[in-house]
Amino acid sequence: MMTTPVAPLPSLRVSSHFIPSLNLIPNTSLKNYPLLIYHECFPPSISAAIIEAHLRSIGVVKPQWRYTMYNTTHFHSTTHEVLCIASGRARLCFGGEDYPGRVETEVKIGDVIIIPAGVGHRLLQDLDGGFEMVGSYPKGNDWDMCYGREDEKANIEAIKDIAWFDRDPVYGDEGPALQIIYGGV
Repeated sequence: MMTTPVAPLPSLRVSSHFIPSLNLIPNTSLKNYPLLIYHECFPPSISAAIIEAHLRSIGVVKPQWRYTMYNTTHFHSTTHEVLCIASGRARLCFGGEDYPGRVETEVKIGDVIIIPAGVGHRLLQDLDGGFEMVGSYPKGNDWDMCYGREDEKANIEAIKDIAWFDRDPVYGDEGPALQIIYGGV
């Protein structure tokens, strides 16, 4: 069996961001789960197919698409989202582009982003052309698209019922996503 070369946990650099709500974009305010970025989790030689195989072998999330990120701020009210950068570099915005508390960051091939339900996100710029991610969601969850509109208030309220991961989507029984529950991130 081939093992996927993920960064060893002791050397993995993780960014953790709490983003207060902005109007009808709840961000991390409802459940207090942070936006997580695993920097250089996979090596730069990684492919989308290998990322997908690795995620399937861990069994926490199901890869569902390969694409870039939409350039309109949106969030998901039905599920958390795991985005693995499979090619290129991009500048992304989390929290809403008009929000002073937003997080703007550059991501590149090998990075992993765990976006809690409710966190607004969008593409600001594809830096090299060909920016692509593997989009994955916890098994059994379907994703929706919300934009912070008045008619989405019931969707936003439902975020309160979404449980966090009981295993890390990339590392399984260990990993930064679990430290949210057990302390440390």
